[in-house]
Amino acid sequence: MKKYNTKMKLKAIATAIIILIGYSSSAQVEIKTESKEFQLGDGLGFNVNDGDYKFRISGFIQGAYKYEKTDGAVASTYMNARNAYLSISGSMYKEKVSFLLQNNFSNGKPLLDAWLAYSPTSKMKISFGQKQTFTNNREMTYYEDKLQFVDRGIFSSEFSNTGREFGVFLETQLGNKSFIVKPKLAITSGDGVNSFGANSIDVDKGGLKYGGRIDFLPLGNFKPGNDGYIADLLHEDKIKILAGAAFSYNNGASNKVGEGHGDFVFYDSNFKQKLPDYRKSYGDILIKYKGFSFLGEYVSSSALSLEGTFINSTATVPLFMTEISNYLALGNGYNIQGGYVSKSGLSLDFKYEKLTKEFNKASSLLSNQDAFTMGITKYLKGNDLKIQASVSTRNNEQFNATLNANEKIKTATVQLSFQVVF
Repeated sequence: MKKYNTKMKLKAIATAIIILIGYSSSAQVEIKTESKEFQLGDGLGFNVNDGDYKFRISGFIQGAYKYEKTDGAVASTYMNARNAYLSISGSMYKEKVSFLLQNNFSNGKPLLDAWLAYSPTSKMKISFGQKQTFTNNREMTYYEDKLQFVDRGIFSSEFSNTGREFGVFLETQLGNKSFIVKPKLAITSGDGVNSFGANSIDVDKGGLKYGGRIDFLPLGNFKPGNDGYIADLLHEDKIKILAGAAFSYNNGASNKVGEGHGDFVFYDSNFKQKLPDYRKSYGDILIKYKGFSFLGEYVSSSALSLEGTFINSTATVPLFMTEISNYLALGNGYNIQGGYVSKSGLSLDFKYEKLTKEFNKASSLLSNQDAFTMGITKYLKGNDLKIQASVSTRNNEQFNATLNANEKIKTATVQLSFQVVF
């Protein structure tokens, strides 16, 4: 049956391709490239039917070196292709439809983004599919090639995974040029990327995830293109502020940050599966002025619906309130980062992060920790061609059974990255 279904799918795809080719031939569709000269970061663009349809092939490659040394452990060294992205995007002017298909071939599961969007007005967009969600912290809303440092810090990585969800997303914009408000809403599966698993028995767990974000630009928008980065690459002539808050409520989470499923399962008194609800709240502010940038972020996470929960399927071992921190990342934290980009493209940046777990338990997934990072970046052609280096120290509080007390374990990390966007 599986082989038969596969053959039928292949036949259907082949038939669709033949029909499209035949239609293109009969309609005499004229395809033109957007530019005769290729520029880094522009991708390869095509215009069809005098610009009514636009398609673009683009991507980026990041090569990385990493040295890491933890107290009491042997130092480790990594050299790899951190990211190898290939993206296909397009827009249909008359139909008001756009799409993005984005893969990272350095991952075992390369598909990251696959969504289709409809824009009934110029200030509203409704998307369906898998995409980067806006319900996380500010840094997690930027793609991996737009980061201020070589990699995301502990603030983002401890409370998020890829930051991508599958569902429906609504984005709107209100106000005028001097004061802009951007409300956004999302209803997703709450299980992260590829949320329905690899096969028919690896199904989605729990209910839906509900979230939203509201952003304020009290002094107007950034320069065109400068809103896609944390660093002030285009040197804002006047001070610009982007302040926002985000919230998400995952109804039935079975992954430590609510971006996966099946990592753990609980039961109720009737021996049926029962999962905890997972809530995250964020607040952030981004300021840019004449090459200087500052980003401040705060997060708080908690678990709900724990009453009547049992760890085993026979409902004989209850889950105590504080034990939920063994399964979910619970606590709060903040991130402060900033820097300056010179007009020659040289940037000096800093970052300080601090996380605090909700319960003082040695077995908690989230630990008390802080990290400080210094970075230097050379933008050779804006963000499209750059070299980055960073040095960081991380203090992670762990329980020492010999001393019967907590101690801070220090980890030093040096990273170097080279990026090309095409």
